[in-house]
Amino acid sequence: MFTAIGKVMMNWLDQTGGAADMVRSAGFWLARSRFEFKQFVLQSITIGVDSFGVTALTSLFTGMVLALQAGNTINNIFGDPIFVGTIVSFSLIRELGPVLTGVVVAGRAGAAVTAHIGTMAVTEQLDALYTLGTNPTQYLVIPRMGAFLLTMPVLTVFSNIFGVIGGYLVAVYALGVPGEVYLSDITTFMDAKDFMHGFIKAFIFAFMIATVCCYKGVSTRGGAEGVGKSTTGAVVTCIVLILVLDYFLTAILTAFGI
Repeated sequence: MFTAIGKVMMNWLDQTGGAADMVRSAGFWLARSRFEFKQFVLQSITIGVDSFGVTALTSLFTGMVLALQAGNTINNIFGDPIFVGTIVSFSLIRELGPVLTGVVVAGRAGAAVTAHIGTMAVTEQLDALYTLGTNPTQYLVIPRMGAFLLTMPVLTVFSNIFGVIGGYLVAVYALGVPGEVYLSDITTFMDAKDFMHGFIKAFIFAFMIATVCCYKGVSTRGGAEGVGKSTTGAVVTCIVLILVLDYFLTAILTAFGI
């Protein structure tokens, strides 16, 4: 039992150290070399723009479900579906918006990044870049990390908007809540720190997803089977870390009054 636990811990520490070393290398090359702006733009489109549709659809129906469940529960208790807008907006903007966006981006864009870099690793294209005098971290990792850091907060903002719209549709047309009341609940009880709470989470989730997916891709071994294992491992790791980090970030940000 202790041997098995030790192997798991050593493997986890080895991967954590490798990912940290990759981040250190990315910072080194970002400060000392030319930024691959073209790759950054292409990756921003692939990661951000192409993920917009599924992110918006997920958030829209999440907001609709939140409004329906909250409205029916409050109606059964108080006889009137009050504060539906407050419940939907707080749930989305502080928690579900960044979390759902992170899960969707990790499952779609993160998997694609891992598979692409992993395929290059097993076909020795990364070694070819070294031979040509190009550092893979500079050419592959930095543009993708920058694209994640740029697009994830933006996608989270749109996710919040579509979630609130979904809640509005259900509150007004299914629960009979006046639209002015729904919007007034949001503007009355929310302030800037609530938006910052979700925005900070989105930024940290983006950094984590980029680090995990790029490292899993770079460290891929074992041909096509290895690419599949790396891709699956990257997505699972990202989803688990999003949920774990969400708790600790909530506790820390709340302690600082954010």
